[in-house]
Amino acid sequence: MGRLFWKFFLSILLAQVAATIGIGGAFWLRDQARQRPAPTLDSGPPAAIALDAAAATLRYGGVPALRRMVGELRRPQVYVLDQQRRDLLGRAVRPELLAQVERILLEDSADSESAARRMTAPDGAQYVVFASRVYGQGRPQGARGRRPDGPGLMPGMDPGFGRRIGQIAGIVAAVLASLLFAALLAWYFSRPIRALRSAFEAAAAGDLAPRFEGSHKGGDELSDLGRDFDRMSGRLRALMDGQRRLLHDVSHELRSPLARLQAAVGLAHQQPDKVANSLERIERESIRMDKLVGELLTLSRLEASPDVVRREPVDLTELVDAIVADARFEVAQAGGGAIRILVEVEAGADAALQVNGDPDLLWSAIENVVRNAVKHSAAGGQVMVALRAQGASACIEVLDRGPGIEAADLASVFEPFFRSGASASGVDGHGLGLAIAQRVTAAHGGQLTAANRAGGGLQVRFVLPRA
Repeated sequence: MGRLFWKFFLSILLAQVAATIGIGGAFWLRDQARQRPAPTLDSGPPAAIALDAAAATLRYGGVPALRRMVGELRRPQVYVLDQQRRDLLGRAVRPELLAQVERILLEDSADSESAARRMTAPDGAQYVVFASRVYGQGRPQGARGRRPDGPGLMPGMDPGFGRRIGQIAGIVAAVLASLLFAALLAWYFSRPIRALRSAFEAAAAGDLAPRFEGSHKGGDELSDLGRDFDRMSGRLRALMDGQRRLLHDVSHELRSPLARLQAAVGLAHQQPDKVANSLERIERESIRMDKLVGELLTLSRLEASPDVVRREPVDLTELVDAIVADARFEVAQAGGGAIRILVEVEAGADAALQVNGDPDLLWSAIENVVRNAVKHSAAGGQVMVALRAQGASACIEVLDRGPGIEAADLASVFEPFFRSGASASGVDGHGLGLAIAQRVTAAHGGQLTAANRAGGGLQVRFVLPRA
């Protein structure tokens, strides 16, 4: 058992023991109160003698003498009340006694004179005198010389002894039950925490398999914590798989241009008369590698820091016009002048299509999508870039009439190095353009979606919050 178990155990045990002692003490006080006899008037011969002596003292010695006599008398306990029912010595008189005295005075019989009586002082003041039994004095009424030992007690044994033994045994049993309950509760609390500790140790060793799936079906916080750990480990496992897949894809993408570079260098050594062709090939592969490394750095920077640090007003209409102008120039230089690239701006929206963001990142995102559309368009095709305002958002749609993307691949189109089989054949690229565009859009608080068009082609849609 670990330290946490003992902390739980001792805390619960102390709470249970304190509650047990408190409840046991309350019951003990209640029993003591029940065992205390109610006050009663004393009508025995000693009480009658004491009342006669009090009457004679008042008649011949007055109130001061009576006060001294009552103060010195211990058994029986004599009370002298004035007309306001206040004791001469200032003692508190129990209401039960007062009620009995009033009842006896109303009876006015010979027997009542032995329990309470009225007296008149020499100055004419009226007093009431009575005797009360002292607590613990004599045997209880009805005993008649027989001591209530009760069943199971030795003759002469205090009857409260058995009662105290029962109380102590009850408290001991409650403490033992609290001990067992505290141990079970501490074990219940510490068990999932120990399981979490072993899961963390396994995760630190590289084992990210789910460990709490279906094991804790309750709805308590510890079960929720286990399920949260499974979700965390699943996310980490997905990230690690993505990292390994990314490393594999980067290695594969770099291996091809490196192999072509080595082939060009070997060809230059073998055929010195074709050095110019080899240098042209080396330059082209170097440019491709530089572009690939640049895209990887951009993607890595966006994944490491998803928030945009640089923010300034960006006019999307001007940005799209510049991107389309560059794309038209590149198409013309490549001999693909038959591909038309059109820009369509919704009437009245050109003055309001501004966003706050990084112009370089937004340029890169939109340019990647436009370049992809141009690459996948056949000769004589058309690429449309449409801009419009949509409530508090600015919408940019890039539409082409290329082969589109297979429906099963639409969910993976924004993953790095993903290239759909329907559109990747014969097209140069690394599958990073849409991944970068999606992360740039998310960093600006927007959304990027892709869908196949009716009649063929792809529609990529940017939605960005307007400034």
